[in-house]
Amino acid sequence: MSMMRWRIRVVLPHIRGRLLDIGCGLNHLTRSYDGEGIGVDVYQWGDVDLVVQDAVALPFPDGTFDTVTIIAALNHIPNRADALREARRVLRDNGRIIVTMIPPVTAGMWHTLRKPSDADQRERGMKGGEVYGLTAREVRRLFEESGFRLLHEQRFMLGFNRLTVACKTREQTDT
Repeated sequence: MSMMRWRIRVVLPHIRGRLLDIGCGLNHLTRSYDGEGIGVDVYQWGDVDLVVQDAVALPFPDGTFDTVTIIAALNHIPNRADALREARRVLRDNGRIIVTMIPPVTAGMWHTLRKPSDADQRERGMKGGEVYGLTAREVRRLFEESGFRLLHEQRFMLGFNRLTVACKTREQTDT
């Protein structure tokens, strides 16, 4: 099973209602989801629904989505905390955010092994602010600082990957 199909299989049961997939890449998740979904990315990978300049300035009204996903992409967003606050803005009250992430050491090794056969890494490479993965602690801290409450964590992909699900809390005041 491919890594993307494995991620999708783990993520799909946690999605509720209208979906926004940030950093959608080839947009496999929204195409696999039975409900309404839109995939955004800063690059046009061929099937992206909407190319945006930055994940911190999404062209959607407040409270548009029930679920926001960032699948294997949060580490590639240089302004991660701002992007999570923007995801919070476009989520409805009690909406969910779902992130998958591998830890930095694993990600560094994976990127090194894949570079010869991965056109994205050869052509685009890593930009300023991108990192090779995030630890579970870093993801939790980013969620907490952005006004999310942790709902569920799960290791998958032989323990190398982590699913984190959180919900938008009402206590956080919008700024």
